[in-house]
Amino acid sequence: MSNVGTVELKDGTILKLKITIVDARESGFSPFGGVNIAVKAIGGIGVVSVPNELKKRVSKKPIAPAGPPPEDGWEIVDIINYTPAAETIEVETFKGPFQVMVKGEPTMASRNLNYRTELGEPLYWLNWVNKISWKPKSDEKC
Repeated sequence: MSNVGTVELKDGTILKLKITIVDARESGFSPFGGVNIAVKAIGGIGVVSVPNELKKRVSKKPIAPAGPPPEDGWEIVDIINYTPAAETIEVETFKGPFQVMVKGEPTMASRNLNYRTELGEPLYWLNWVNKISWKPKSDEKC
């Protein structure tokens, strides 16, 4: 099961955050259900909407170069509201099936008005943390 998160910025922009579990495997003992699960997750962002005023401000700016982000023009934008992104999968272990969840919660956002995307929007960058948890699938108390 997967839930796309949303991130509302102070400048009126709304971003989406998607988390995907790439790999999750049993990796020894843990006090959490007797099984440790090594989890590898990745995430990415997309723009849902940008105020027209910001689109106008970057309409004549150059398209951002491919590769690493440009070093000039970044400014921090406050996150005013969000819903976390999440993905849940089932992992089979020697103790039976476990439900593994990764939640992605945004921590910082930045924008760049010196460049535009191919869609005519400012560049946005988002930092988030992954919160990883697991529990036996049959355990309804957790």
